[in-house]
Amino acid sequence: MAIHPPKDINIVPFVSVDNMMKLVLDIGIETFLVELAGFIEEDFKRWKLFDKTPRVASHSPEGVIELMPTSDGEVYGFKYVNGHPKNTRDGLQTVTGFGMLSNVDNGYPVLFSEMTILTALRTAATSALAAKYLAPQNTNCMAIIGNGAQSEFQAMAFKALLKLNKLRLFDIDPLATEKCRRNLAGMGFDITSCQTAEEAVEGAQIVTTVTADKQYATILTDNMVGAGIHINAVGGDCPGKTELHPDILLRSDIFVEYPPQTRIEGEIQQLSKDHPVTELWRVFAGKEKGRQRPDQTTLFDSVGFATEDFSALRYVRSKLPGTSYFDSLDMLADPDDPRDLFGMILRAAKAA
Repeated sequence: MAIHPPKDINIVPFVSVDNMMKLVLDIGIETFLVELAGFIEEDFKRWKLFDKTPRVASHSPEGVIELMPTSDGEVYGFKYVNGHPKNTRDGLQTVTGFGMLSNVDNGYPVLFSEMTILTALRTAATSALAAKYLAPQNTNCMAIIGNGAQSEFQAMAFKALLKLNKLRLFDIDPLATEKCRRNLAGMGFDITSCQTAEEAVEGAQIVTTVTADKQYATILTDNMVGAGIHINAVGGDCPGKTELHPDILLRSDIFVEYPPQTRIEGEIQQLSKDHPVTELWRVFAGKEKGRQRPDQTTLFDSVGFATEDFSALRYVRSKLPGTSYFDSLDMLADPDDPRDLFGMILRAAKAA
């Protein structure tokens, strides 16, 4: 549905980092994640309406800068996002982002928002949403390998959507695990800090890998993954960046967001270009089965897709009316005569 611009069409609502945090806390983190997952699922079910393209990426040895555009024919959205794993050494975020929604009928923006926090929330919400269809029934224990900035969001999303309450944490940096454990204290989890990845996966029905290094890594080896486990592979999200041994992929049923993008960026970049995968939208829409057997090994090869950011922005936009959690930006030139943009500058000079 098209978003109608305000009367002052030059004024664009802007959600800053401060206001995003206030909005999340006002709604409640778990409620926010559940409602956001609902918007994501709804848009996946409208999959055929969306423009779809692999994100436009500019790669460097240090990381990647990307643009992620899409449109449902009435509303256009895009996200700017980076991924620079070495940033943490300089006290900077690995991932930052911002995004915008615009009306297709006139091209005018109607929302501008931070998306560093929002991306973390939508990534976690998408993971847990996929697991509702793919994870074993009555799952209550998840291993999280990689305890950086995304780990707590993943834990909270799985708790909110799957009622999961047991966590087994591992990171090569024990301080990261301690940070994650500290942040989740009092949130209703039974948390075990582990010394190795092998220890972390013991007894877990879901294994989430969410490491950051831009390299072909083997976070999970084949002998670590038993039958019946659901793997939520989040960290491998660009060319040359993986987390799973190829043998795991060969014996798993693999579910992806958008194959042309995932085959370039996801775990399946290690496989042949025609290796069979199932598109997630087809599962949500009831056109394909998710988990079918208790002994089935399922893998969500998560790389993040533009429709998820579209959904996140659409959700935030829906929550703003009646709140003070946005600023009004005088962002667009709006002369009395649309043909007289230069005259607008001259009149401004006279007024000054």
